[in-house]
Amino acid sequence: MHRAAQGAAQGAAQGAAQGAAQGAAQGAAQGVAQGVVQGVAQGAVLRRWLAALLLAISFAPLQAQPAKLSQTGLFTPVASGAPERLAPGLIAFTPQYALWSDGAAKRRWLKLPPGTAIDARDADAWRFPRGTRLWKEFSHGGRAIETRYVEHGRDGRWRFATYVWNADGTDADLVPARGEPAWPVAQAPGGRYALPSVADCQACHESNAVPVLGVSALQLSPARDASIAGTDLARLVAERRLRGLDPVLLAAPPRIAAASEDERAALGYLHANCGHCHNRGGQQVPLPLTLAQRVRDAVASRAEVLASTLEAPSRFRAPMAADRAAPAQARSDTSEPIVARGDPARSLLVRRMASRDPRLQMPPLGTALTDPEGLALMHRWIAQLDHPRP
Repeated sequence: MHRAAQGAAQGAAQGAAQGAAQGAAQGAAQGVAQGVVQGVAQGAVLRRWLAALLLAISFAPLQAQPAKLSQTGLFTPVASGAPERLAPGLIAFTPQYALWSDGAAKRRWLKLPPGTAIDARDADAWRFPRGTRLWKEFSHGGRAIETRYVEHGRDGRWRFATYVWNADGTDADLVPARGEPAWPVAQAPGGRYALPSVADCQACHESNAVPVLGVSALQLSPARDASIAGTDLARLVAERRLRGLDPVLLAAPPRIAAASEDERAALGYLHANCGHCHNRGGQQVPLPLTLAQRVRDAVASRAEVLASTLEAPSRFRAPMAADRAAPAQARSDTSEPIVARGDPARSLLVRRMASRDPRLQMPPLGTALTDPEGLALMHRWIAQLDHPRP
């Protein structure tokens, strides 16, 4: 009994010591974790870095992309000069508000796995079935230069790749993940063409609530210019490629709420060119600027955009010599409002759109030339903003 009592006492002591040690370790670990979280929360730069790092890890490709574009399922290779043979089952589409890409002509296709459909129950964040594939072809001077490929993998991850077309136009080769910033192309502006890296693709697509940017209720609304080719909401529903869409959005097709046609076009331009980063989707850039449109409540969406732009201060400070073409009084370290009511020249949005200095330009990726028509549209819209705040 005495020995049993001693054993019990020793066991209890050891158990207590081990428990205390474990508790201390857990407490220390929790303290370290809390300290790290607090430290990150206190530093805006660290927050952005950590978010980018986690994003890159979360969407890192787990498998190699096909070496040839034809192997992605877009087309069957043919001899040089022969008519192209696109694969069956492709859905051609054209968003009503296009991304500016230095004047490149584009073609776009979507392919869904057999028997599947896009889930449109959330009108502003469609869910695409696994196995969805999309392609976008860029051409200059009548020659296809690159085709970008997006795939929703069977494992639920989105993957991105770029393919550059060969000289005879029979197929395209996979571009290295790092991209090619100055690919020689005689037909391209300046004779050079920037082939995006995988990280470039992720930077734009993964900042949005849904990585597919051009296939949405707003972009495919039937309430658009009749000259725009490709499918629309009504056709997708009729072909059972789109399910769960609110019937109200077919009876009254989505439109951007606006005070004028110029404003509608301007807000659509900002949605397509800027809204994938400047939105409320949860992975947007750390700036209180909303340029993405919502179809569920178009009036409230317009109000959100105007509230975050009109006379809104910006944290951006342009370098003194960032825009050498600007007048001297515009090259200062003071910040203009994002949109100055009735004054395009004083609007930071216009200034950054009009620059291709890498320290100043917006959007920061994907273009080497400014968009003259887009800039003219912004000037017209901002010049009209002399009415009271809505």
